[in-house]
Amino acid sequence: MNILFASSELSPYAKSGGLGDVLAALPPVLRERGHSVSCALPLYQGLAEQLPDMKPTGLQFSIQIGDGTHQAHIWKATTKTGVTLFLIQRDEYYDRSQLYGGSGGDYADNASRFIFFSKAVVELARHLNPLPHIIHAHDWQTALIPAFVRAQSLPFKTVLTVHNLAYQGNFWGLDFGLTNLPGEYFTGPGVEFYGRLNCLKGGIVLANQVTTVSPRYAEEIQTEHFGCGLHGVLNEHRHKVTGILNGVDYSLWNPKDDALTSAHFTSANFKGKTACKEALLKQFNLPGGDVPVFGCISRLASQKGIDLIRDIAEGLLAEDIRLVVLGAGDPEMEGYFRDLAHRFPKKVGVLIGFDEKLAHNIVAGSDFFLMPSRYEPCGLTQMYSLKYGSLPIVHEVGGLADSVEDYVPETGHGTGFVFRTLNARAFRDACNRAIELFRRKSDLLHVRRQAMKKEFSWDKSAVAYEDVYERALKS
Repeated sequence: MNILFASSELSPYAKSGGLGDVLAALPPVLRERGHSVSCALPLYQGLAEQLPDMKPTGLQFSIQIGDGTHQAHIWKATTKTGVTLFLIQRDEYYDRSQLYGGSGGDYADNASRFIFFSKAVVELARHLNPLPHIIHAHDWQTALIPAFVRAQSLPFKTVLTVHNLAYQGNFWGLDFGLTNLPGEYFTGPGVEFYGRLNCLKGGIVLANQVTTVSPRYAEEIQTEHFGCGLHGVLNEHRHKVTGILNGVDYSLWNPKDDALTSAHFTSANFKGKTACKEALLKQFNLPGGDVPVFGCISRLASQKGIDLIRDIAEGLLAEDIRLVVLGAGDPEMEGYFRDLAHRFPKKVGVLIGFDEKLAHNIVAGSDFFLMPSRYEPCGLTQMYSLKYGSLPIVHEVGGLADSVEDYVPETGHGTGFVFRTLNARAFRDACNRAIELFRRKSDLLHVRRQAMKKEFSWDKSAVAYEDVYERALKS
């Protein structure tokens, strides 16, 4: 098949979260499986320096946005994984320091920015030779592509992947005029939602197929609790909704040859893991010893359950443990963790921000990994931690439930610790169970080896996407 991916992120060129990682990993795997794959991305600030082979294609489109017409210039490059990358230039929209907004919040013209991008992708698809069979859109920023394809009766099928339902591209009704779609599209069977333009809702309704990034999340978002107001729409279209668990790029995340960790190790020889643990503690000036290290790499936000870590932290620190936190987000939470490290200088290490090398060392050097998310469409870090024998402690939700098996001492089965009720007591109980396991070294070794055997390859995910594409072509 010929597949054109459309996304607002693609790692390492433009990334704010897991979306960028998926777009970096899935297209090259599909390409290796014999498909013709290309990606479209806005030409953000600084990308020309990251893509030295970038060249103009000669394609230039006049894109109507409401009453105005704007030019889109198309550039072409090749990603580090060999995938063709089309870059859509409109400096007025994309030559900015951030992808979606600054310190004052989202950019006020985000509706225009991504309606323009979506229209330009559809126009690009019309000029490709051969034409794509599938345009695969991702999240709200490209979710109007199915509407533009249908309105023009173009010969493409569309697939929309919802990476996080909470972000919907929900704009006031007057912004519908920016789409230049026929008036009947601003209705229930179209892009209208309670009098507003809802990009993601429009994509769910009008795409040929819809996917989410884990099977559990696909079920959850059809309930009122997790549906973010769109559960009714998703229920109505459940026949075309499929959950596909994201994969892991093991060329980047593998303890046997990780270029960023202090040492290497395998499930047959854990000496390197011990060295990683010692190096991690030394980096934060924390004393070593035979103590469990709890790691956390996260946005410091309510969705990630960071308040639960706050609620149990001081009680947990009464035990002889170490806690290492890397992340940024809510200023109040940032301040809390800075203060916690100040009050417990021999037990807590905190870095506010993000550091890729440190992230790898936390995953490699921790004994246990904290992910108490309120909801988690997929999550990748728990899969990384499994590969490194750092047993995840997770809330039974979304992709966390799909990837972590609760450890049962009586049978010896399990790869981590799962708590089902979202409260501090249940989370603390899971941490206590982890500490108990740490004291039983032979059992700990057994569970670590089970965790490291788990495989979440993109090849398996790619097969599932191929099935979705086939269904789209037949729809």
